[in-house]
Amino acid sequence: MSFSPHPPGLSGCSSIQEQRDRWERKRSRAAKELVQTEEHYCQQLELVTTFFVEILKAKGTLKEDVREGIFSSIKSILSMNQSLLVHLENGYIGKGLEKFSSHLHHYNTYVDNIYNANKLLGIQLKKNKAFRRFKKLQEARPQFNSQKLEDMLQMPVQRIRQYKHLLQDLAANTSPDHPEFEQLSRALVAVCEVSQRIQGNAQRHENHLQLCRVQKLLQGRKTRVLAPGRWFIREGWLNMVPPKGSEAKPKMFFLFSDLLLEARRCSPLSLSNGEKFVGQHAYPLQDAAVEKVFGHTRSQGGLLSLTLPNAKLLLMSSNHDDLNDWYQCLSSAIRKLQSKHTVVLQRDERCGQPLHPAVDHSNPGRKRDLCHTKSRLCLQASVEPSEHAQKSVGELECSAPKRTKQSVDAEPSSAEASSSSCVIL
Repeated sequence: MSFSPHPPGLSGCSSIQEQRDRWERKRSRAAKELVQTEEHYCQQLELVTTFFVEILKAKGTLKEDVREGIFSSIKSILSMNQSLLVHLENGYIGKGLEKFSSHLHHYNTYVDNIYNANKLLGIQLKKNKAFRRFKKLQEARPQFNSQKLEDMLQMPVQRIRQYKHLLQDLAANTSPDHPEFEQLSRALVAVCEVSQRIQGNAQRHENHLQLCRVQKLLQGRKTRVLAPGRWFIREGWLNMVPPKGSEAKPKMFFLFSDLLLEARRCSPLSLSNGEKFVGQHAYPLQDAAVEKVFGHTRSQGGLLSLTLPNAKLLLMSSNHDDLNDWYQCLSSAIRKLQSKHTVVLQRDERCGQPLHPAVDHSNPGRKRDLCHTKSRLCLQASVEPSEHAQKSVGELECSAPKRTKQSVDAEPSSAEASSSSCVIL
């Protein structure tokens, strides 16, 4: 028979106290790391503002709009972070972070401009010899410790990620009845919003690079894949089975969020276009449906059927995993596109109630004039084609690329925008 050295009641109290002590130690470590990294971060920001922003402004090496395009709101960020550092060093962690989170719009401005800043910096380094020499001299200073300006401009973006992890540690190891718990929680929510903004900007930038890459792969200017709201999903070779039973032909397909583009490789005899493709057909996915004809088990490949309002494609692959990925990607793109279109239609139905003008019963003469004017306008419309009808005819007579671009908008303005299932490029 064994005996506990402490009574049961005291043992429970000691375990609770030990847990609180562990929380406090973790909280202290997180707070110490926050203060130390914040001090180093402010020093780095001050180097950029002192040796680049201020001196460039005084020398006039860069135009004002170019200078602001490269450095954006970095001076405002330095000011708010120096204020945060004072609060942290004095032990007011919750108060300092809450005040800091109320000025995060400066970080929003900075992270939204970071890709444009990198582009402007690259242009100036190529074209502006004076700025290139100035940058090299400043980076050679011992304070910079061999750091490049390109890397230092990324610091505010990287710091937001650090804030997210540090604040998560602080909030997780702070008791809910602690006076700073609510302040830490609100600051964490605000920082997470900026972090999500950074992630969204990175995804949009990567998607833009993919669209530009595909555009360069396509020969000529007829096929345009750059369009607002369009997302690149995947690309690859599939064998297209003709409807009349002839031999299947390999085709390159580019899948976007609203469009499936069929292309063929350019002639190998052309040295300049040997690695490029020619767009042949663009298939809008708004009213499409995809299903597996065979290939449900892990066999040698399979066959997909893509049904469109006025066409049907049979796409075959000898690789089962590749075929299954095509099926998943097509299904997901069609489902998202159709669900978005359904939401838009429901909103239009709610907002599209006819507005009847109030009839002035006290003035019958005015009522007769309105009716007469209305009938005259209707008669004129029945004789002369309206401007909208002329515009529609003009659009039909335009070239195929314009129709392709109109038919693949992320949110069609009417049902007519998705009535065409295939555009020959």
